[in-house]
Amino acid sequence: MKSRLREDAGSLPTEALAQAGIRPYSLCHPSDSISCGLIEGGEMKHNCLMTPGPSPLLPEVKAALGRDIIHHRTEEFREVLKEAHEGLKYLFQTKNPVLIFSSSGTGAMEAAVSNFLKKEDKALVVMGGKFGERWKEICESFGVETVPLNVEWGNAPLSKDIEKLLDTDSGIKAVYTTLCETSTAAVYDIKSIAEVTRKKGLLCVVDAVSGLGQDVLKTDEWGVDVVVSGSQKGLMLPPGLAFLSFSKKAEKFLKESDLPKYYFDLKKASKSWEKNDTPFTPSVSLIFALRESLRVIREEGLETRWKDFEKMGRALRSALTSLGFEILSKSPSSSVTAALVKGIDTASIVKKMRKEYGISIAGGQGHLKGKIVRIAHMGYINPLDIVMCLSVLEKVLADLGLSIEKGVSLKAFQEVYYA
Repeated sequence: MKSRLREDAGSLPTEALAQAGIRPYSLCHPSDSISCGLIEGGEMKHNCLMTPGPSPLLPEVKAALGRDIIHHRTEEFREVLKEAHEGLKYLFQTKNPVLIFSSSGTGAMEAAVSNFLKKEDKALVVMGGKFGERWKEICESFGVETVPLNVEWGNAPLSKDIEKLLDTDSGIKAVYTTLCETSTAAVYDIKSIAEVTRKKGLLCVVDAVSGLGQDVLKTDEWGVDVVVSGSQKGLMLPPGLAFLSFSKKAEKFLKESDLPKYYFDLKKASKSWEKNDTPFTPSVSLIFALRESLRVIREEGLETRWKDFEKMGRALRSALTSLGFEILSKSPSSSVTAALVKGIDTASIVKKMRKEYGISIAGGQGHLKGKIVRIAHMGYINPLDIVMCLSVLEKVLADLGLSIEKGVSLKAFQEVYYA
């Protein structure tokens, strides 16, 4: 694949890293995508992020973060914002505005509740993991009554079940759901959910914080009304930026909303967006970095990225299955994989990999704590990163007393990915 995101050894973007003040230890890894061997104070420090956020930083992002700050009320910065806005439209697959906020993705989630609902409204919330629960918590913090659709963790909701609930309650005005439920690594069928909401004239609101860029999302084509995301996952940036797109249909809900808001007021943000500006002081350095990330994504192409991350996820699932793990999701995401591990507290796996080998993967949340591992394949993570992660995972499992055939997961991964 011809892409700056998939580079071989010997073609490290060292110039970009040098601009950011980073000296790569080039022998540690075939790509610098996970910054796994930076020399700090004369010592090599291992820090490999395979977590579903934050994810590794793009070299162009590191370079942009190291440049001098400029004043945000200038023509120069407005040009940067203009490029970022256009790049976000491409990423979100929409012709509608995509607003930028200085916050984590949860800030955009809050905006997606406070700006589109009224005090007497009800919201149907898909509850299939921790981030479905977050939608419920945000709605209830504004006094919005929620109608939960409870989904077994690891499963995806069925559009027919959503439609059945909507048929029984005319007070529901919006459906809040998720593209990739990060806590279970399940991807939801947003296209079919949007078909239901469009037919009933309701709002379809999607949390795409972890899935955007890897899991297929066609906002306008599918008729999704509101999409929210964040900077620290598929966009290959540090945490600190949140994004929100909304449709023409959503504008009616926006005008009628009477819930309180100030910083996350989309009317203020929209007026500024029209002038390539922001209502409040933006995260200038992060937005410079955002522009670079979006340039790289557009250069590679979303279709190419979707296919590559889908293949990486499929290969990783094969590798973990070869170790005796059970894949949790019945509808696997292209952004992250979750696997059940029997006979051991997975917290010990996560801790040992991070502390002794410098590779960070994630454990489970809620009732899955100690039962699963989650390994990301998003943003700037590439197949060679996963191969290294699997190699260390095998060693850690053996150290913890499990009987592991050396190299079995690497072979399984390669048989799928390089087929």
